[in-house]
Amino acid sequence: MAVTLRLMRLGKKNNPSYRIVAIDKHKKRNGLYIEIVGRYDPLKNPPAILLDQEKVDAWLKKGAIVSEGMKKLLKNMKFKKD
Repeated sequence: MAVTLRLMRLGKKNNPSYRIVAIDKHKKRNGLYIEIVGRYDPLKNPPAILLDQEKVDAWLKKGAIVSEGMKKLLKNMKFKKD
C-alpha cells in the first residue's frame, strides 16, 4: 500500500481548514485516512501549522510520500522561520 501525507479539506465554503493526514495514495482527497498527523489553518495571520513531528517521521521512515501541496506548505513554513 502506497501511503502519502497530504491535506484533507474541512470547513465551510470560503472558510477552509485542513487536516494533514496519512492516507492511501489511491483514495480520494477526503476519503478514509489512516492517521491524522497535523492541522493547517490558512485563515489565521500568520497561517497556523501544527505537526506531530514524531508521527510524520514515523510515516516517512515507513516510506510515505509527501504530496506536492504539502511540500509547498512545508517549504513556505521553513522559509518564514529563517
